[in-house]
Amino acid sequence: MRVILHGTRGAYPTSSIENQKYGGNTSCIEIIDGDQRLIVDAGTGILGIDFDQHYTSDRIDILLTHLHLDHIQGLGFCKPLFEPDKEVHLWGPGGSTNSLQSRLNRFLSPPLFPVVLRDIPCNLQIHELPNTTFSLGRFNITSEFISHPGPTVGFRIQNGSKTLTYIPDHEPVLGRAHLYKEDEWVSGLGLAMRTNLLIHDSQYSKKEYGDKVGWGHSSLEMAAEYSARAHADHLILFHHNPAHSDDFRTQMFDTFMEKHNYDFPIELAVQGQEIEL
Repeated sequence: MRVILHGTRGAYPTSSIENQKYGGNTSCIEIIDGDQRLIVDAGTGILGIDFDQHYTSDRIDILLTHLHLDHIQGLGFCKPLFEPDKEVHLWGPGGSTNSLQSRLNRFLSPPLFPVVLRDIPCNLQIHELPNTTFSLGRFNITSEFISHPGPTVGFRIQNGSKTLTYIPDHEPVLGRAHLYKEDEWVSGLGLAMRTNLLIHDSQYSKKEYGDKVGWGHSSLEMAAEYSARAHADHLILFHHNPAHSDDFRTQMFDTFMEKHNYDFPIELAVQGQEIEL
C-alpha cells in the first residue's frame, strides 16, 4: 500500500514562496494498491492527481472526512466529474438534518459555483457514512465520527496486514492540554489504535491552541500524545497552518522534538511525499 500526500495545508491554500517546502495545497491524499486507488478528501491537492495517466478504471472513489471548504474546494474542478463515461462515488459523513447530497449541492451551485450538482455529467453516486465498516476492493475501511465542528469522520483503511489512519481535522479533547486518562473519553482513538501510519491534524503550537479551544484542531503536542496513546508506529503531522511560514513550522517542530522523546518516528507532512506501507 502506497500513500501519496497531494495536499497538506489546512484552512486555505497558499502559493507564497515561504510555504513551498511543505506545500500550499489543501487536504488530499491518495492510497494505492496495484491498479486500485482511493482518494481521501478533495481539497486543492486533488488537482495534482493525473487522472488520465493513472486511472485506468472508469470508477473513482473519493472519501470525504467533512465538508469544510479546504476539504472540498478542489471537487468542482476534478476532471472525472465532467466525463460522462466515469462513475464517481463520493463517500462522506451523514449525521445532519440535511442529506450529504443537499449539503454538497450548496457548494456546487450558483453563486458559489457555476455548475449545479445535478448537471455534472458523470455517473455520480453519493453515499452517507455512519459509524461503519465497509470494503472497496482490497481496502477495508472504517469510518467513525470524531470531534470537529460539523459532521466529521476519520478513516482507518486496512490493506492486507497494513493500516493507515487519516484524521486531518481533529480536537481529541476540549479545553485540556493533555488527553483524558480514560481511552473512551478520547475522540476517535479506536481508529488510530496500533495503526502503522497515523496522519493527524497538528495545526497549532501549544501556545496557539490555548487561544483556539473548540475550533476543532490539535497542537503538535496533542497529536504526538494521541499517537503515543494509540501505539501508532509512525506519525505524520498534517494540516499545516497557512499563516505559518515553512521556516516557522520547522522551528516549531524542532523545538517540540527537542523537548520530547517518543519511541516512534514523527515528521511534518510534505506535499508530494510518498510513504510505502
